[in-house]
Amino acid sequence: MTSENATIHVGLIDDHQLFREGIKSLLSQTPWISFVLEASSEREFFTQLKTTVPDIILLDLELGDSDGIEIIKKLKESYPDVKIIMLTMHGEDRMISYLMEIGANAYLPKDSSQSELEIALKTTFEEGNYLSPHVSKVLLKQVQQKEDTVPQLNNPYQLTKRELEVLRLISKEHTTPEIAEHFFLSTRTIEGYRKNLMSKLGVKNSAGLIMKAIKENIISI
Repeated sequence: MTSENATIHVGLIDDHQLFREGIKSLLSQTPWISFVLEASSEREFFTQLKTTVPDIILLDLELGDSDGIEIIKKLKESYPDVKIIMLTMHGEDRMISYLMEIGANAYLPKDSSQSELEIALKTTFEEGNYLSPHVSKVLLKQVQQKEDTVPQLNNPYQLTKRELEVLRLISKEHTTPEIAEHFFLSTRTIEGYRKNLMSKLGVKNSAGLIMKAIKENIISI
């Protein structure tokens, strides 16, 4: 339960007005919840954030001018104390684990019940995170898979784990859009990884990158 007389200040970001109104109406009779910020876009959200900083953000993954992933990253950099509850229709295990990995404090599907949303808000506010039984299973599965597939690679060029993952996908002839989709990142970010890899290995193109990585036993085909 929330501490006596504690009010949770909540922000809501979703590009569907009817959904925002529905959430506010649903929780309007909950005395310890106060909606202090409402936005339909990233631009609108960060403009309001300059003057009003909620305790918790209810954040959709897909917005008209941006996406929840980029907002999470920006929030964690500039407002690290703001908690984030993802409220989205995306329920893929890989997406859930990635959202939690980059800084989301809780994940709820949009068809969650009012009671679970209230529990998620209380728990996130008081304990920092809310992990439903489903999300706990997803994260445990992800940890187990990572432990089973930890690469034992020669890494003389001090490549990061993500750079190694991108390099392996490049070697398997995945395109930049395919790699971006795999990691739920923008194509621009993946191009950044590609340029960093070429710089670190001292090559000028993807073909040279793969040849150098094989020669140096960084990857194997």
